[in-house]
Amino acid sequence: MTKQQLFEQIKEKQSFLCVGLDTDIKKIPGHLLETEDPIYEFNKAIVDATAPYCVAYKPNLAFYESEGTEGWMSLEKTVAYIRQRYPKQFIIADAKRGDIGNTSEMYARTFFDVLKSDAVTVAPYMGADSVTPFLTQPERWVVLLALTSNKGSLDFQMTADTNGERLFEKVLRVSQQWASADQMMYVVGATQGKLFEDVRKIVPDHFLLVPGVGAQGGSLEEVCRYGMNKECGLLVNSSRSIIYADQGEDFARVAAQEAAKLQVEMKEMLNKYL
Repeated sequence: MTKQQLFEQIKEKQSFLCVGLDTDIKKIPGHLLETEDPIYEFNKAIVDATAPYCVAYKPNLAFYESEGTEGWMSLEKTVAYIRQRYPKQFIIADAKRGDIGNTSEMYARTFFDVLKSDAVTVAPYMGADSVTPFLTQPERWVVLLALTSNKGSLDFQMTADTNGERLFEKVLRVSQQWASADQMMYVVGATQGKLFEDVRKIVPDHFLLVPGVGAQGGSLEEVCRYGMNKECGLLVNSSRSIIYADQGEDFARVAAQEAAKLQVEMKEMLNKYL
């Protein structure tokens, strides 16, 4: 999917919502445990319920890998279902990979050739040769970790060098040598608030994947005020507050309601800031 195609989907749906499929078998409704593949059945119901209100899905690999071979099979079936039923949805493999070049090449094969995702989250710590193997396929995306929403982000990401440049700013600046805004996105946590202004000074045209709205307490209005650009430039992720909004047999309908609420807010933000 190209940057322009993603923007067209945002305009069509009046939404820049990404639904995080952080599916924990210990948290899904009990009646699904009687099915052959509970994780897949849960995901399928969530996707069918929320697809009208979002433009992207982000399965978090840790939740599937923790279930071994069966978990990976559930993930593959989930992605294949989205691809077949909702081909215009953008799919992000939230894997946070990044290793020496030949290892990253294998990771790229895994997430692009085998899993068929549009994008993968990548850690920048090991530098260019750990990231560029993910950039060899046109219209496939790297989502580079830059300024995250967790408390530990303060340990390194905000540290400044002798010239006053903070580490997250260096990541944003240097990584633009590896790919353009047509193939590189950045993770910037919703809890960072006004720091989105500093991010946009360096990467005005790139899409940002924004976790932290909902259960983590990030403000959608703040994110849009400081982070939206002329092509929206935002994919705001919400996971737990949507997929675990209800634990009963009506879980999918309640998830749809929560996604719809966010879509209404996003429509307002698009009208206000775009």
